Amino acid sequence: MGGPVVPPRAAPDPVGEALHRLRVAGVFYCRTEAAGPWAVDMPAFGDCLSFHVVTQGESWVAVPGAEPVRLRSGDLALVPHGCGHVLAGDLAAPSLGRVDLLPQEYVTESYSVLRHDGDGPRTTLVCGVLSVDGPAARPLLELLPAVVHVPASSGTWVGRTLGLMAAELEHVRPGGEAVLTRLADVLVIQAVRAWLDAQEPVTGWIGGLRDQYVGAALAAVHRDPARPWTVAGLAREAAMSRSAFAARFTQVVGVPAMRYVATWRMHVAADRLARGDGVAQAAAAAGYESAAAFSRAFTRETGGPPGRARRRTGVEAAS
Repeated sequence: MGGPVVPPRAAPDPVGEALHRLRVAGVFYCRTEAAGPWAVDMPAFGDCLSFHVVTQGESWVAVPGAEPVRLRSGDLALVPHGCGHVLAGDLAAPSLGRVDLLPQEYVTESYSVLRHDGDGPRTTLVCGVLSVDGPAARPLLELLPAVVHVPASSGTWVGRTLGLMAAELEHVRPGGEAVLTRLADVLVIQAVRAWLDAQEPVTGWIGGLRDQYVGAALAAVHRDPARPWTVAGLAREAAMSRSAFAARFTQVVGVPAMRYVATWRMHVAADRLARGDGVAQAAAAAGYESAAAFSRAFTRETGGPPGRARRRTGVEAAS
């Protein structure tokens, strides 16, 4: 079995490319101003991701099944799996109730200010609920823990991004929600990157992206999933022999190369269906010439037909 001969063509940053494929959309934003003992329940938000940044004071984030995380001023927490959780100035404080049912000032339909007065330290938070889509969303979010904690000491980017968000929230102007969404996009991607950078060693999908040789092949698949890929073609992207590449890919990523290609194509197709494309369009994007063959593969991979995936988005199924 031969080893790599020369490094692959220097391209890109495969991890950065994968993160770039995430599409973040703001669902709701809230600024919370609380003093004294307080706690609120964050409801489950399905496939959405929540973020919480403390701008003054301290807060706890408690997700069922995980250790509570203490946030200090400037800290950021992501709750990536859409589960319900608790925000609290004091974990022993009784809950004020579900945050979306509490009285608050609605500045716009998707931005509110929640205030709670009491005797004791004051805490201010900026929170958001975001939908995260794109072919990379599922494999990436599945890697993340129940809470991603990024301390303020990790760098100045949290404070700078938050400062821009706070300015938009303080003075709501036309187009402000679009600006908030873009800033939240940056906040999430930077937080995920900070978490990934702290993980050593890494195997699986991220390990493959980080690998000098496997990463080049993965980036090529991500850029052109419809191309008729073979193990030999992927090995050429990695500048390796076919046998060495096949062994390295399976060792690093945990699945054979062509199995990964098939799964990624279904991620691409599911994303296209969720955006309203027809089955034929999704099939073409995934490299299938036959919609019937694509439908069989999609059903086998996901457990349901592509028409059902479209109907879940409120778009009428099309054949």
